[in-house]
Amino acid sequence: MIVNLHKPDSLPVPDAAALAHSETLLAQVCTEIRANGGWLPFDTYMERALYTPGLGYYSGGAAKFGWRADDGSDFITAPELTPLFAQTLARVVGEALQASQTRQVMEFGAGTGKLAAGILTGLDALGIPCERYTIVELSGELRERQRATLAAAGAGDGSLLARVEWLDALPEQFDGVMLGNEVLDAMPVKLYRRSGGVWHERGVALDTDSDPDGGARLAWADRLLETSGPDADATLADLLALVEGDEEYLTETSPAAAAFTATLARMLGRGALLLIDYGFPRHEYLHPQRTGGTLMCHYRHRAHGDPFLYPGLQDITAHVDFTAIAEAGLQGGAELLGYTSQARFLINSGITEALSVLDPTQIRTFMPAANAVQKLLSEAEMGELFKVIGFSRGIDGTLAGFERGDRSHTL
Repeated sequence: MIVNLHKPDSLPVPDAAALAHSETLLAQVCTEIRANGGWLPFDTYMERALYTPGLGYYSGGAAKFGWRADDGSDFITAPELTPLFAQTLARVVGEALQASQTRQVMEFGAGTGKLAAGILTGLDALGIPCERYTIVELSGELRERQRATLAAAGAGDGSLLARVEWLDALPEQFDGVMLGNEVLDAMPVKLYRRSGGVWHERGVALDTDSDPDGGARLAWADRLLETSGPDADATLADLLALVEGDEEYLTETSPAAAAFTATLARMLGRGALLLIDYGFPRHEYLHPQRTGGTLMCHYRHRAHGDPFLYPGLQDITAHVDFTAIAEAGLQGGAELLGYTSQARFLINSGITEALSVLDPTQIRTFMPAANAVQKLLSEAEMGELFKVIGFSRGIDGTLAGFERGDRSHTL
């Protein structure tokens, strides 16, 4: 029997079927650890936990998006909070479509489909109809939710759904606007720990001694990192050298997110790429006081720090190093459109004007919308933590979302 003893008592316990699902994935991970000499880099473990076909968190059948723990969900994103988010993004997308003379949109990780539905209806209202909306989605469960959302959206006659297609692989070139809302944070990260003034790569091993029943338990295991010499990764060594001092320190890098961004930049023929996520520029990401890194897990709307809890049933994320993303986009041949906070981007793009159209005397509709917009814009909520970065090809100038408050100089 394989058991996971990393179970905080304050978190809900999955039902028997979900636990069996998780134990199946855990068994596969343990087998891979043994086959790999007893150790896996953390990014490999994170990929298995999130994306193992049929078992991983994003490739399996977990509900993921929702408002409450009792609906089986783990977190909520901006498109779920209010349709004004999609309506506002539609203005930016429309601007980019016109500037690039294109009529296609591609979204990565489309959640429940609410962002896609909102952008399609928003573009129609602006008189800039999207001819083809492409979704790249790994989760079969989410694809079905997206189909249902799009079928019911608009006039409810399936006209929106008729313009949507799902892809399993990226095309060689794409002309139009590409979108990713909270996609980068779910890409696997490597962990690095400084201990005794020396850097190590943090990985995952088995700790069988601590389980009296003889089952396998996942445990942290650090391996010395070569930061000098012919076998050293000079780029990584230079990055870690930015962390001042010799104190205990844990941080992450995401080669996967950088590679993904570079791929999209190379794929972009004419148009724009917009990525929205929580994170910092590098000088803030590697701040001396950020000693514990940014790795975070979400289960039933509760955040905690144990990535070994219920593999396949919980989300595992890390904040985004937007300097690395900017570098990757530029290396991919795209131009940097801008980089700013979500609050500034949405305000520039007209979210407050969209809210002002609603009748404030209609309390039941206006108050939830106003509260959601406040959450999107507030520095204490999503407004400052979330950032927007944009890249382009074949677009002169920038987009309205970046015209005021651009922070590209901080990257």
